[in-house]
This record gives sequence, C-alpha cells and structure tokens, in this order.
Amino acid sequence: MPTLRRSNFVHLLQLGGDRALVIHALSQLRLPVDAEIVRLVSWFDRERAFPDSFPALTQLMGYDAQTVAGCLAALVERGVLTEKSEEQEIAEATGALAATHDRDPGEMLERYRRAQKEGAHSYWSVTEAQGVDSFKADRTRIDLLLFGDCEIQMEADFLRQDAARRNIDLRVAATFASDVALAGERKCDAVIVGALNARKAVADKSVDGPGIYVTEMHALIAKLRALTEAPILVDNLPEPTVKPEGFADRGVDSHHNRFRRTNLALAAMAEELSGVYLIDVASALAAAGTARLLDDGLTSFTHFGSPGWMLQRPESEKAAVHNLFPDIAPLAAMLDGNPYGRETVVAAAHIDALTTVLAIDRKKCVIVDLDNTLWPGVLAETGAPFAWHPEISGAHSYIGLFFGIHEALKTLKKRGIVLAAVSKNDEQTVRELWKYPEHYPRDRLLTPEDFVTWRVNWTEKPQNIRSIAQELGFALSAFIFVDDNPVERERVRQELPEIESWGENLFAVRRRLLTDPRLQLPAITEEAKVRTELVRAQIDRSKLQAASQNDQTFVESLAIQCDVRRLRDQSQIERVQELFARTTQFNATGRKFSAGELSSFLAGDSAAVYAMNVRDRFGDQGLVGAAVVLRSEIVGFALSCRVIGLGVERTFLDGILADLSVSHTQITGRIVETSRNTAARNLYRDCGFVAQGAGLWQFALRVAA
Repeated sequence: MPTLRRSNFVHLLQLGGDRALVIHALSQLRLPVDAEIVRLVSWFDRERAFPDSFPALTQLMGYDAQTVAGCLAALVERGVLTEKSEEQEIAEATGALAATHDRDPGEMLERYRRAQKEGAHSYWSVTEAQGVDSFKADRTRIDLLLFGDCEIQMEADFLRQDAARRNIDLRVAATFASDVALAGERKCDAVIVGALNARKAVADKSVDGPGIYVTEMHALIAKLRALTEAPILVDNLPEPTVKPEGFADRGVDSHHNRFRRTNLALAAMAEELSGVYLIDVASALAAAGTARLLDDGLTSFTHFGSPGWMLQRPESEKAAVHNLFPDIAPLAAMLDGNPYGRETVVAAAHIDALTTVLAIDRKKCVIVDLDNTLWPGVLAETGAPFAWHPEISGAHSYIGLFFGIHEALKTLKKRGIVLAAVSKNDEQTVRELWKYPEHYPRDRLLTPEDFVTWRVNWTEKPQNIRSIAQELGFALSAFIFVDDNPVERERVRQELPEIESWGENLFAVRRRLLTDPRLQLPAITEEAKVRTELVRAQIDRSKLQAASQNDQTFVESLAIQCDVRRLRDQSQIERVQELFARTTQFNATGRKFSAGELSSFLAGDSAAVYAMNVRDRFGDQGLVGAAVVLRSEIVGFALSCRVIGLGVERTFLDGILADLSVSHTQITGRIVETSRNTAARNLYRDCGFVAQGAGLWQFALRVAA
C-alpha cells in the first residue's frame, strides 16, 4: 500500500496570523500558505498509508475528495509531500547532486533550483497565502517566465491570482533581463518581457532613446529565442502622466511622444518577428486611470512603478531620510487603500494576452437572444427592431446601446467567431419584421444572414442550444450565451453549466464581447475571416450526408479535391499554428505548436511542416490539415473537424510520405491519447503503419540501400 509523508527537506515557518511559509531546503521553494495547508502538511509529519487514510484526511480538511486529491497532487509535485521513504529521498538527492565526479556539486544544486524556480526574487516578491482552493486539480497548467525589472517581479503573484480566477494553474518564475539563461534551464509555455532599464534613455533628448530601447529589446528577444521556442510577449511602455517641461514640452520629440514613438517601434518590431506579440500595457493602465497607477507624478520621470510601493517599504529603509517622513495616510487615501493597483491592472492585461496567444478556453460561437437583447421590446409587438429616425435622435443616443451590440457581434464575425441565435418567437414573424429602412447604418447592424444557424421557436433554450452545438459540432464549452432575461440565463446555467451566460448588464455587453481574450486570435487569418461561410457550408454537407444512402455515396457526391504541400515560407504559419491550437478531436498527439516553433522548423534541415487545403462541391474549405515531422517522426498531425469522416486524412498522409520517401527509408508516427482525440487514434493503423508499442507506429518507405 503506497504511503505519503512530509519531505525531510521541508520546514514550516509561521509568519503570524494564519499565514506560514513552506520552505524546501533543497529546491529553495518558498510557498506562502494559510492555516488549512499548514494543518494538511503537518498531518503528514508521520507516514500515512493510502487510500486507507484518505477518508480521515477529507474529514479533517472539510473538503470534497476531488479537491483534497488535487491539493495533495500539487504538494507532491512541488516536493512538499513525498511517496519516497526517508532513505530513498536522501539517496535520490545525493545521487542527483553527486554526479559531478568529485567536483563541487554547488553548480549542480543551483541548476536544480533554477529548474524548479517559482516566484520572483525575494525582495520583490509580493505573495498571498495559498489555501486548499489554490490547488484545484482541474486547472489548465501554464508555466511562465518573466524577464524585467522590479515592476514585473512585483507582479508575479498577482499573475498567479488572476490566472486562478480563470481556472488556470499558473507557475511563474521571474528574473532580471540579464539572466537570460533561465529560459534554457526552466521549461515554459510562454515568456513575458517587461520594461527594460533602457527606458531611461527614452526620456533623454540628447540621444535616440526610442532607437536604443528597441535595439536592446530586439537583442534580448534574439537571446531568448536561441533558448526557447515559446511565444514571447513584450510589454510596451506606460505613457507618462507628467512632463518635465510642462506645456512647453511639445512636438514630435516631446517627453510623451518619445515614449509613444518607442511603443510604435516596438509594435513594428513584433510584427516582423514570428512568435512575438506586443502587450499594450499603456492602454491597460490608461483605461484604469494612469495617474493613480504610476509613480512618475511622485518620484521619477522614468521609473513607472506603482506609487503604492511606498506604502509597503520596510521601516529600515527610512534610515535614508533620517527616519523622518510625512504621514502616508493621504497617499493611502488617494489609492483607495490598495497599494497594488498597478500590479492588478497589468497582471490582468498579461493573463488576457496569454489566454489569447495560448488559446486557453477559446470560444468559437456566441449565441444571442433577440427580443430585448438585440432590440428593445418584443418584435412581434413593436413591429420593427427600432423606431429610429435622425429627426428623433442621433445614432449615439438611446439607440446607440443596441447599435453598439450589433456592431460588436459583426466585428466578432470578422474575427472568425460564428454567431447563432435562440429566441422564443414565431420564426416567420421574425423574418418578416427584421428589416431596416434605408437611412439606418446597415454596415453596423446584424441581419439574419449574419447567423450561421438559429432556433426561433417555442422550445426551451437549453434544448435549442444543445441542438445548435450538435449541428455545429462544437463542444458546449466553446459557446457564450447572451440573454437579457435572468430566468433564461439561470435555466441555461443549471442545465448547461459548461456554457458561460452573459446579459445581467446590457451596458457591459459590447465591451465584454470586444475585449474578452477568449474571443480573440493572435492573428486573423483568411480562414478566420470567412469562418461563417465555412461553417455554413459544413452544415450543408451534414444535411447532404443525412439524406445520402450511405457514407460512401455521400463522400463521392462531394467531389473532394486535396492539395498537399510542404511549406517553404511563413505565409501560412499563423493558420497552421491556429489549426493546432483549435483542433482537439483529430489531433494525433494533442500537441500545440507556437508560431516561433513552426518558423524554426521551416528553417532547419531536420524538420518539415505540411499543410493540406480541401475543396468540394460546396466550396473551398481552406487549410484544414497540418502536420509536423521532426527527423523521421510525425510529431503532430491535425485535421479540422470540418473534414473528419471524409477520408482526407489518408490522402494527406500519403502526400507526406511521398515527399519524405526521397530522404527517408522509414517514418514513425506517434499517437498520444487525450480526452477528446478518439477520432485520430487509429490514423496510422488504418494507413498501413505497424505498431511498435507505447503509441508508436512505423511505416517502411523503401528498402535501405
């Protein structure tokens, strides 16, 4: 029976109140925890047998079994708890650090610690005690590296907290920009680069400050890219709130404009570099009220830290001012008592960007109600969506609320989000009355043609939404539902908890639609622009399939044409990256590739990226297949759900093998089972590959010479 106990290397340091610090002597883990975690860890001061001890532990903690199990797994992963005996744990540590052939093992220990690094440098570390709920087992894990000065170091724990609210298990390791080596020593899913020291030069009119800053940033990115292919997200610079020369500080070389020019140059640089994205920190701070969040009105023209930091400095630092300092109550009042407003705002912007770039919980469809959501009142009673005419009001008066929601939804459609509608209504009545006079701004307003599908009937909305999900082939978690009626929203929440429901505040709907990172893409590809037409064509195919005598007859009637090719340039990398990010059903390994990784594969001799476009009688389906081959192994193979069941996977694989046969004698394919890729698991078996075990399949291309 397996056992679990507290690690020999772990110590608990009480910090007062209900907080304590878990310290791992070997890895130097410093984990602030609350009294509940202290109680849990202390319970393992003696060895416990599992699963026999589990009921007693859940009773002790007062949480359900799944929550406690997730917490235990997280503590085991961090080395706080261990399944090893004392002798095994010591032997393992000794073995790992003794493999230096009588040299000082200090460097080996430091490498081990850096590979396990979590959090910021201790002086800049701001931490919140973590409890049982902080270690939920069902969260999406993301490993993130931060490079930059004190402000991004201070942000590390705020990133973790913001991510946790979005059901993301974020592991953050922060260091200074000079410590680039960490990117090669600690695995990561993404890198964020904060402001660099060179920002001081931006304010110096005697030098080309913007040029100096961008050059330094470009050099740092090049060093990082040599160590990691993960997406690199770069902060732009906050815009100043005060000017050294006041009103006289004007012109293109003014204090403000030098920072704006720097940000424009950073944006241009990011566009030229694959897998590099700019985070608009300046806009995020401005939207929240920059003057209260930056200290350039308090301490320095170029520091751009938080004025709240002064509320958190240790008393020992007052020696620098003879221990004499003004009462800080007015500063605290100005900040509403929150010294970390800046960190909170920027952390949210960073997690937004990560959510978009890494396609975390990406939404594919917005389903909207009609009456009292897209227009005021009940259409069957009012007789028209609106009664607006320029003589009544401008387009930005009361009617502007509804026009704005329409425009936001049309904008999402251009991004590649498909729209659907559900409404308790008579469909014929809605079709007859949903019209706009000539003087309406039709380019901003939705029509029935903008929706890929709808359910306008008297059926309950959860049932209609299930029907839409089935028709589109999307998971329920890929939808957002918008309805002004609280009863309808609650009914959907109860029956379809996977779907997020909005509409409590119609005044917030437009902004949420336009800013939610799950409704955004890192780049809008050609396929995204026409996704509504692609999905609509897929619905037509499904109808044809249902009417066909059998699958063979259906596929033959489509007149499918496939174009398989090896990519030689960057032109379709964004689409390939998007396909791997969005595809879960026919993804042989579940692997997602960053744009940077894919670009590096194009440049190397030992890797290849393949793509497939498909056409049929309903039109061009676009780029629907992607594959990555490293050396002689197919490590990624993905097909859009639009073409699952059409047999094109064999055509795609045949094309790849034909190209590889020139330089290879055999090819290996890999299957990694995920919770959703059942459709892809027999790919290689059905195409003549021979099982090698452990998910590997092999195909002989030709006899070796």
